[in-house]
Amino acid sequence: MAEVEQKDGSSKQKKFTIRVDFTPMVDMNMLLITFFMLCTTLSKPQTMEISMPSNDKNITEEDQTKVAASRAITILLGGDDRVFYYAGEPNYEDYNSLKEVSFRADGLRAVLTERNYDVIQKINELKREKLETNMSDEDFNKKASEIKNVKTAPVVMIKASDESTYENLIDALDEMQICSISKYAIVDMAEGDLFLLENYESKGGLTDQIDKSQL
Repeated sequence: MAEVEQKDGSSKQKKFTIRVDFTPMVDMNMLLITFFMLCTTLSKPQTMEISMPSNDKNITEEDQTKVAASRAITILLGGDDRVFYYAGEPNYEDYNSLKEVSFRADGLRAVLTERNYDVIQKINELKREKLETNMSDEDFNKKASEIKNVKTAPVVMIKASDESTYENLIDALDEMQICSISKYAIVDMAEGDLFLLENYESKGGLTDQIDKSQL
């Protein structure tokens, strides 16, 4: 709104005082806030599934060990963004049993994809079915959980050394999601794991010093 003030006794001199009324802007701001609140999709919380041990007492301890060894993959996070893994039980006498990979697509992801190939294929088929049939998220998550929890699916243990970083751990967890790994756990680094890393660096130089009672 503009106001015009004119002094008495002078027809030439005029003084303009400009005053902007922002009152309508308050209503406009409230409308915009309401619009974005209604039109913006709120982010949904993401959760990770935790698979608990079986309570089946008919399974012997020996059978549990065999199954775990055949499905287990242990990932060791070292310093300088280095990552290692070994499958099954560790072989302390052969330093080559510990494999070094990277966080690139042709590294750790390729290893996990190969071990979990059937599950990944079925999950991809389920995603295509969801797009074609407009499957609900609830039904999709239920079917995906059934696919991932098959008895042949790998079990991954992630162990971080003191030299590793939180970024390395997050990268490893991201690979679990990308490769549809349903059973994984973050485990403390054991003495045997530290020996594997040191023996790998020395190219088997510590093999003769093995004391299995301490591993």
